[in-house]
Amino acid sequence: MRRSHNIGATRLRGRRRSADPMRTFDALPAPLRQWLSEAVLPWSPASVKRVWALKRARGVSPDDILASLSQAETRTLARDKRATPQI
Repeated sequence: MRRSHNIGATRLRGRRRSADPMRTFDALPAPLRQWLSEAVLPWSPASVKRVWALKRARGVSPDDILASLSQAETRTLARDKRATPQI
């Protein structure tokens, strides 16, 4: 399987997927598909689906779930920036 171009822009570890990510993506709720299509990091559809399902089961609103995913992405990017050597 060929790696996506955006994987090379980070030092974060990539993972193999056992399911078809496009099929999983197509099954996501529309707001989650929209968020994922605009995400900076290469999130797996399965991981965001898992977060979505857990938080929806707890009664969290879709907007709050998307905000928490954005915050997680921001924290991850900040962690990667600190790990990247400065030239």
